[in-house]
Amino acid sequence: MPIDLKCYATLAPLTPDNASAFPLKDGETVRALAERLTIPVDEIKIVFVNGQAAELDRVLADGDRIGLFPPVGGG
Repeated sequence: MPIDLKCYATLAPLTPDNASAFPLKDGETVRALAERLTIPVDEIKIVFVNGQAAELDRVLADGDRIGLFPPVGGG
């Protein structure tokens, strides 16, 4: 079950090479996905699944598009 994963800003270097067709485990949540990719969960501030805000406990499905964003500062 592949998904399309995008990591933004400071999380971008943690994006896997096969992010556009990343294999998903059955019943995997955003949190479990991040942990499998060794992305520190406490560094994820915003999650989008298919263009809509989602929580870390969201169960993912085949073909989902996931965006992970860190806290962003500005001024």
